Amino acid sequence: MAVKLVFLGKLADLAGAPEKDVPGPLDWHGLLAALPGPLGEAINGERIKLAVNGAVLPDKTALAAEDGDEIALLPPVSGG
Repeated sequence: MAVKLVFLGKLADLAGAPEKDVPGPLDWHGLLAALPGPLGEAINGERIKLAVNGAVLPDKTALAAEDGDEIALLPPVSGG
């Protein structure tokens, strides 16, 4: 099994795909290691939120995902 990462908005552009599977379990440092370069730098910003299985984490550094979980990486929402 794996943890499914779902990239939304500009993060999907940086990732080059809307989804990616990575080995679990996965914590914050493991997520950063799985997403090097500009994508890893982008998710490290304060404005990017994480949701695990649909629940937004109040503190993304407390990430704890197991095999079969889905992590959505949420960029800031803009619009009028």
